[in-house]
Amino acid sequence: MKISIRRSRRAAIAVALGSVLALTATACGDDGSGSGGDKGDEGSGKGKIVFWDNNGGVRTDIWKEIIADFQKANPDIKVEYVGIASTEYQSKVDTAIQGGGLPDVGGVGAAMLAGFSAQNALEPLDDRLAKSSLNGKLNEDMVGVLKAAGGGDGTLFSIPTSANNGVLYYRTDLFKKAGLDEPTTWDKFYEAADKLTDAKKNEFGYTIRGGAGSIAQALDAMYGQSGITSFWDGDKTTVNDPKNVSALEKYAALFKKDTPAADLNNDFTKMVAQWDSGTIGMLNHNLGSYQDHVKALGVDKFRGIPQPIGASGKRVQVSNPVDGMGVFKSSKNKDAAWKFIEFATSAAENSKFNKAAGQVPSNNDAAKDAWISEAEPTKLAAAALTDGSTTIVQLPYYLPDWNTISKADNEPNFQKVLLGDMSAKDFLNTMADQLNKAQAEWKEQNG
Repeated sequence: MKISIRRSRRAAIAVALGSVLALTATACGDDGSGSGGDKGDEGSGKGKIVFWDNNGGVRTDIWKEIIADFQKANPDIKVEYVGIASTEYQSKVDTAIQGGGLPDVGGVGAAMLAGFSAQNALEPLDDRLAKSSLNGKLNEDMVGVLKAAGGGDGTLFSIPTSANNGVLYYRTDLFKKAGLDEPTTWDKFYEAADKLTDAKKNEFGYTIRGGAGSIAQALDAMYGQSGITSFWDGDKTTVNDPKNVSALEKYAALFKKDTPAADLNNDFTKMVAQWDSGTIGMLNHNLGSYQDHVKALGVDKFRGIPQPIGASGKRVQVSNPVDGMGVFKSSKNKDAAWKFIEFATSAAENSKFNKAAGQVPSNNDAAKDAWISEAEPTKLAAAALTDGSTTIVQLPYYLPDWNTISKADNEPNFQKVLLGDMSAKDFLNTMADQLNKAQAEWKEQNG
């Protein structure tokens, strides 16, 4: 696997030594020696375990509530919570895999799963799930996504907690004032972005994601407009198909024309905060920010609808990664770590987590709870995925290099596209070359 994980290791080495020391000093397991090659131990099922949250800050409050519930039900287990920002999580784990200091349990979503499993850092969970009270209780599609994302033989390395979906949020009050139709098509989207912009008054039609996490949003806009329904054409990616190049050119041209200039460095937290506090017409994000918008705007000033429909009359979206929790193989207390995962994904706790996150529960019983039908974007997203109106382009989460290619390797280039310093065609050709090589390597190693 040394070829496939070279980028992951490069990213790990690049992390500042001070950050590494600070993290490993406070967030290691029983002896702090856990690394990717450490086989760990089942442990006593009691004592302390360390949990790394892969969306720290955003999900800290709800995780602390779940941890308190768990410790009340399991007084002989103490969970040490370590919140890590989503933009930093992969590099923190990669560094700990190489140098030691992995936690017992942590967030392991589909987008980063292959990279971690390729480094032999995760504990297989199939047998544990089969013997668990969770067996038969989890959404089969989400389990299937995580098995496929594991990178090879279908082993389950992560238990799903939630699924997400892309959403177009728009300000109903601003649309009504401007006499605009709901942005249900890409043509209406662009019309609204332009009409709602008055830069002199600091009013903009759209906020674009130019910082961390920008690539997934750009891919969604590209495939949504082009109507291309597969990420691969044989063994070659479709990202640089001329239709996608044209779509990205149109989308990137919104920057500074119909968006704030500050969008260049927006990650999702900045983008969401800017939309919630300003007079911006539209925002592309996912179900996860719904509760933030409710708190800031109330339910009467905005709606969250499925992504716009393309010229074909069909909606095309790229897949959002399923999130989950995994046990790190180096853990000296795997039994207690598994108990925590089992508890966190039980019906009551999984419902509580996803209500706070605004996402779709993985536990089938939790998915029946009343709050889902009361959260309109979640209800509409679920309907769009089941009524035949939407085609999902599955992103290659199974590639160990996917997370690096779609983040560190190309986010700076996307900023160059926004600034006009790089063409959309050159940007997508660069990404396509990396993806095609990664796919060829994966096929060579996995038959």
